[in-house]
Amino acid sequence: MRRIDRYDGHRVTYHYRSHRTDRVEHETVDVDTCIGRMVQHTMPKGFKRIRYDGVQATKTFAKVKVLIREAVAKVEGVVKGAIKIIARLTYRQRYEKSTGRDPLMCPHCRAEMGVWRIWHPTYGVIYDEGQVIKRGTYTSTAQRAGP
Repeated sequence: MRRIDRYDGHRVTYHYRSHRTDRVEHETVDVDTCIGRMVQHTMPKGFKRIRYDGVQATKTFAKVKVLIREAVAKVEGVVKGAIKIIARLTYRQRYEKSTGRDPLMCPHCRAEMGVWRIWHPTYGVIYDEGQVIKRGTYTSTAQRAGP
């Protein structure tokens, strides 16, 4: 934000220090272009940037950049065919995968259970279907009987 010099509603003028010329450069671009450039530097919520250690360190990155490009060039043809999109698992699927049992199957009668209320020892009631029905935001997946 401190590098923005002027904004007229359609165009943004900002300055930066060029690594090539080692001088302060001024540039005027459309608002969309400016936002696109700035968003690239915004980290997702909860993500910590490590600048001074590892690959992102400026002293290390220049050395490693060439190696990374070579590795990507070698692997690029193989990886393109190997990428497979995997759908996200539901809570039920994740729980069953980690414990080996279905959380919505009754351990006594082996019938499928429905979720009516979720209670947590620290937070109390997290979800109450009765309250959802009272608010009028209930959308049931069960088929209704005809009139």
